[in-house]
Amino acid sequence: MNNMTNRIKGLYLITDYHLCEKVGLVPAVAAAIQGGANMVQYRNKYATRDRKLWEVQDLITLCRPLGIPLIVNDDIEIALESGADGVHLGGEDGSIKAAREKLGEKAIIGASCYDSIESAIQAAADGASYLAFGRFFPSQTKPDAVTAPIEIIEQIKIELGSRANLPIIAIGGINQQNAASLIKAGADMVAVVNAVLGAENIEKASREISTLF
Repeated sequence: MNNMTNRIKGLYLITDYHLCEKVGLVPAVAAAIQGGANMVQYRNKYATRDRKLWEVQDLITLCRPLGIPLIVNDDIEIALESGADGVHLGGEDGSIKAAREKLGEKAIIGASCYDSIESAIQAAADGASYLAFGRFFPSQTKPDAVTAPIEIIEQIKIELGSRANLPIIAIGGINQQNAASLIKAGADMVAVVNAVLGAENIEKASREISTLF
């Protein structure tokens, strides 16, 4: 796996099975990258294991020559078998330490911290590559997700002290109208699903957010 942690800045695209169905997964992601997406997370809660594996491998074929990190949502084993650049772990998706042990020191391992400073400090201590907070705004993808205050972005950077360079990702209901407030607060990346993949012109929607950085 390549060390691509320097790419953790800007727009972080998260895939969605339903939104990509019409255009196709690879063309949709390619359009978002063309618009400026700097990192991609493969997320599909409906696919079989075999389908997940070949879809991840298709995305690696697209992303790797462009230097775009490809992260797998939740599944350490798929990340390992596919050769993806890392994994994103929710609160119940397994141990950061176990993921690091399996995927290696160069892997990007992201951690969902929701609205919890304590979880973020622990994830940082365990070796997470980035910390994700949110949702910050009403979300179509996860409408029942816990809400995080924007102030938590600045707060966690203060709490981390010497580790304040650990990238902070904002997620949840982010679009072209509200992304700037999170970037201003100190978010290194904004993770987006619907505002890009649900747009009529994916490349244009991606560029509108990417240029905010």
